[in-house]
Amino acid sequence: MLLGAVADDFTGASDLANTLARGGMQTIQFVGTPSGTAPGDCEAGVVALKTRSIAVADAVRQSLEAASWLLDQGCRQLVFKYCSTFDSTREGNIGPVAEALLDLTGAEVAVVCPAFPRTGRRLFMGHLFVGDRLLNESGMEKHPLTPMTDADIRRWLGYQVKGKVGHVPLGLVHEGGAALAQAFAAEAAAGRRLVVADAVEDGDLMILGKAIAGHRLVTGGSGIALGLPANFRAESLLADRAAELPVAQGAGVVLCGSCSIASQQQVAAYLDGGEGLRIGPADLLSGHMTAQVAAGWVRERQQAGVAPIVYSTADPASVAGAQQAHGKAETAGAIEHFFGDVARLLADAGTHRIVVGGGETSGAVVEALAVSDLRIGAEIDPGVPALVTDRGGPLGLALKSGNFGSRDFFAKALRQVGTA
Repeated sequence: MLLGAVADDFTGASDLANTLARGGMQTIQFVGTPSGTAPGDCEAGVVALKTRSIAVADAVRQSLEAASWLLDQGCRQLVFKYCSTFDSTREGNIGPVAEALLDLTGAEVAVVCPAFPRTGRRLFMGHLFVGDRLLNESGMEKHPLTPMTDADIRRWLGYQVKGKVGHVPLGLVHEGGAALAQAFAAEAAAGRRLVVADAVEDGDLMILGKAIAGHRLVTGGSGIALGLPANFRAESLLADRAAELPVAQGAGVVLCGSCSIASQQQVAAYLDGGEGLRIGPADLLSGHMTAQVAAGWVRERQQAGVAPIVYSTADPASVAGAQQAHGKAETAGAIEHFFGDVARLLADAGTHRIVVGGGETSGAVVEALAVSDLRIGAEIDPGVPALVTDRGGPLGLALKSGNFGSRDFFAKALRQVGTA
């Protein structure tokens, strides 16, 4: 293994794995920290965790465990992957995990760059933009679990870390090479081991990727990995051969627990000509709706040749009302367990194509399916690949972050993860 990555959620892991695979690395996404050794053909290993919204101490412990396993596999460079919208509260996990990984690897400095221009995430003057809006004006300020109320990543990260946070402005990024090496060294010497780097287009990320070739630790969104495969290729370390993946064939379903603006639009688009089952938190908590009932409803439609959608997607006001009535943790937990159980029941009954919307929902689904690793297929939309795993035969998956994907993503994804 040449490159190892720790991702704080399952959709983010797929996003990063997709970037590395597109760069020509034989990439495997692992579900949690494996107990054995990585396959010999694995050039890039991405360990998918579900640590974004858990207690800091637990996130640090799990991340260190995953990173230690990756280092034991011989990886030369470690990536800590978080969301391109930096999903993390003021008391969140990104800073503490990053500092713990700095200590584990002995790295003097690590870049901090969630930018992903292909999906509209850009960093300028240390501020994160989504499209033409500051992060805290993009809708992310209403996120039910990690509301982002400040676009200044330097300041937001500063709330979470013990040390100081540095910054490399865009002009310096454009100077590249020696200038960037000098800048990172100066920041480290000043005690600023985590350094936010501006990037507004893919070219900036490629410059950064080349400049951090020798960095033991890299942190950011999947965009920061754009230039990393080329570093290994320059050393003639990549096999550069396409992976041959089995094809999943059978009934399909879409499961969406995300309430993002993008997901709301995608659900509406899929329902325009498709069939759907809307799930409310109150239905689950009262027992009026169960995973068994929902799976039965899906199977009836699959037998008629339909791939339906089951969704809890709602507008922010409805989500806030449910959280106030039932509690934030209780609401989130009920929805996640429900979707995990539905996915498991359907997969056991012969569903071989499952498309999931939402990071937390994706994590719950993959954990419930009890699969150990995922092979990376073709890209469906920027940041979202088709995935194939073995569960008594090929099972095709797509795990979409709530904010990612085109309006017609769900229909497109079902076609690309396998055949009916």
